[in-house]
Amino acid sequence: MRRSSASLLPLIWIVIGVVVAATHHFFDHLTTIGAILSAVLAVILWPLILLGVKIAIVI
Repeated sequence: MRRSSASLLPLIWIVIGVVVAATHHFFDHLTTIGAILSAVLAVILWPLILLGVKIAIVI
């Protein structure tokens, strides 16, 4: 039982990250590599976004 719940944790983390990133408009303008990388980081580091940290990669 413990093994299956542990494997769900990364999936839940990513799903929450996608929702948070979408509500903070990270997916609106994915036209540059910098915007795509910012969106990926926003999904992975979503708790920082909720704390008010601005994530932006400029290339």
